[in-house]
Amino acid sequence: MAATLTNKSSSSRMRTLNRALESGALNQVSRMLNHTLSRAELGHLLESSPPRTRKILWELLDKKRQSKILPFLGDELIADVLRDMSAEEVADVTVDGDIDIDDAVDILQVLPEKVTQDVLNVMDDQNRQRVEAILSYPEDTAGGLMNTDTVTIRADITLDVVLRYLRRHESIPATTDNLIVVNRKDELIGLLPISILLVSDPSITVREIMETDFHRITADTPDDQVAQLFEREDLVTAPVVDGNGKLLGRITIDDVVDVIREDADHSLMSMAGLDEEDDIFAPVFKTSRRRAVWLGINLLTAFLASAVIGMFEATLEKVVALAILMPIVASMGGIAGSQTLTLVIRGIATGHIRNNNLSWLLSREILVGLINGLLWGSAVAITAALWFSDITIGFIIGGALLINLVIAVFSGSMLPSLLKSMNIDPALAGSVLLTTITDVVGYLVFLGMATLFYNLA
Repeated sequence: MAATLTNKSSSSRMRTLNRALESGALNQVSRMLNHTLSRAELGHLLESSPPRTRKILWELLDKKRQSKILPFLGDELIADVLRDMSAEEVADVTVDGDIDIDDAVDILQVLPEKVTQDVLNVMDDQNRQRVEAILSYPEDTAGGLMNTDTVTIRADITLDVVLRYLRRHESIPATTDNLIVVNRKDELIGLLPISILLVSDPSITVREIMETDFHRITADTPDDQVAQLFEREDLVTAPVVDGNGKLLGRITIDDVVDVIREDADHSLMSMAGLDEEDDIFAPVFKTSRRRAVWLGINLLTAFLASAVIGMFEATLEKVVALAILMPIVASMGGIAGSQTLTLVIRGIATGHIRNNNLSWLLSREILVGLINGLLWGSAVAITAALWFSDITIGFIIGGALLINLVIAVFSGSMLPSLLKSMNIDPALAGSVLLTTITDVVGYLVFLGMATLFYNLA
């Protein structure tokens, strides 16, 4: 009920803002932007506004407000709003602004390398060291995800000392569920959950109640494995260490949610040849240029399929019914292959599919292809034979459909692993290759069988 009321209130505020924008009441818009709307609402508003409106909204925001909403924007929009700023201004709204250090690093990674270096040069020493510590790791690893804001304690102190130490701080880092226990060399030795700290006897030492059985994430761990660990263990935060066990920082659940969302966006958008960070409201020519590349690649694969059809021109002229039925074979193969391809890509992404169980999955998919091939091949064969009063054409399309469905599921099962071994993104290239295979094999088998049978007849 509370969530519903919040959503209604948010929608009402957004409608009021849109009306103010349409009427040109910029003073009212400015008040809402800087005092009424939440950071998430502002991010959503900017992401869903055309370029001209975005510029107006951004200029109406206070500098401090600009800093706070940057983590809620997509990479492309961040690059756009920071493009015309000086290095000092970028530093002011990122690292020197009121946002977490890991969010600031994410923002800097969007910018060209030279601009990032210029921003680093104008930072104070403390902030620059913190940022460079994270920038030294690839952004798709635990080191690139981590935040260096941690609360560390020693194992030999009492809980009373810990509580007094915490009270000396004005605040502790957001999403802090554990205090991190380190030794004098800053090596991670344990975790002290705040939920246990608050209800335990203040006279006992940290060592007596700290947890030692927990997951230590090394800085070079891929971000998808980090996300799987958080999902499997229901973690809120996790410490990050180097190869020697020295504490580097921690990863929080909000960053893991971003990884999961970005991976999902990537899988969805890549199947259409698009980037997950593509701006919905990007200018016409920029959007056209990006899409033209994959349209060109698909055109080449279409020419390949057309060339296969051209090889059987004489057969098509002799049996016109083949041209009517031909799309069925390619279409059914494409659907069957896409089902398997999507399943396998998701399995690889979630870590469920590995080399030791891929053969079982391949056997399962081939059996599924055989069953569906026999089922729908028979249905199409009977329909075609009755439609054209020709048993031969029914047998041909039924057999071609069976073969193409088996080839399709085999290709859908093997392509992701094969592409991944070649360091090619399966989500990006898999659907294009699969479509080519199912089209070419479907036409080749169907028209080849027709040529063989009708020539013999």
